[in-house]
Amino acid sequence: MNQTMSAKPTVLVLGAKGRFGAAAVNAFAAAGWQVRAQSRRDDATYPAGVTAISADAMDSAALCAAAEGADVVINGLNPIYTEWEELARDLADHALKAAKSSGALLMLPGNVYNYGRQIPSELDLDTPQVGDHAKARIRIEIEQQMCDAAQDGVSSLVVRAGDFFGGKVGGSWFDLVIAKSLKQEKLVYPGAPDVPHSWSYLPDLAQTFVHLAEQRSQFVGAHTVHFNGHTVTGEELHTEVEAVVGRPLKRATMPWGLVRLAAWFSPMLAATLDMRYLWQRAHRLNDRSLRQHLNIVPHTTLAQALAMSLNDLGLLPARKDGGTGLGSA
Repeated sequence: MNQTMSAKPTVLVLGAKGRFGAAAVNAFAAAGWQVRAQSRRDDATYPAGVTAISADAMDSAALCAAAEGADVVINGLNPIYTEWEELARDLADHALKAAKSSGALLMLPGNVYNYGRQIPSELDLDTPQVGDHAKARIRIEIEQQMCDAAQDGVSSLVVRAGDFFGGKVGGSWFDLVIAKSLKQEKLVYPGAPDVPHSWSYLPDLAQTFVHLAEQRSQFVGAHTVHFNGHTVTGEELHTEVEAVVGRPLKRATMPWGLVRLAAWFSPMLAATLDMRYLWQRAHRLNDRSLRQHLNIVPHTTLAQALAMSLNDLGLLPARKDGGTGLGSA
């Protein structure tokens, strides 16, 4: 499955302190790659052997310099919700220029925004993309730019995935909403309990990037694959979390009515409200495109992934023997 390399390949991870970036740094380092980890400030703790690069992601020349000699560039740059329209396109453009300058494969963790507010239940490579809100339009434009760059010799690979969970870097729906009230014996779910939602356990997704990067010679031009991860309903997720923590949890819903009122005064809540539809419409990523390249797709069971995620968040109760209960997940 993997290419045989005479020397360690090199990957530049842009946005190395972010949720996906941090997971990618860990996965590539564990796989023996030479890893360059870019962030604005050089104050992160990385695995041994990782080269920290302090550079502003809006400084195209600095990113091109950081990418020199790299085999793969990973665009883990992701502005906060309120800055998408202002920054997302420029950040993607700088990542693209860095890959072009070094001749590296550009890899991007894609999402499901591209399919618009009427997102279908089954998402395949030929599912129509609909730019009926700002974030959808921006994502479509970014990926189209990557396709257009193939004419200039830039090879790229989008790995589309669902909502992230797992890892020690916060900022996801899972840690900010769903698991936030666990210490109060409550699990808050943003959507209808019977609607399937697509999730991606970050260590699995990052390891998938490693396996695909090891086959980079196959990805000449612009390519996209879908990572399925875990597709579960709110009720299924509630049951699994209860099993992991070992106690019943009260069911709570997100107060969308209050969010709608507060959105008049909070740009962040307004941006959050825009994405409510993803919790109202069932969706699942069909991963047949990924399995054409990987015989085995990294997949941690949902129970174990939740146990690790809650442990990383400090929300898994300690056992009487001093452990965390991970072995029982």
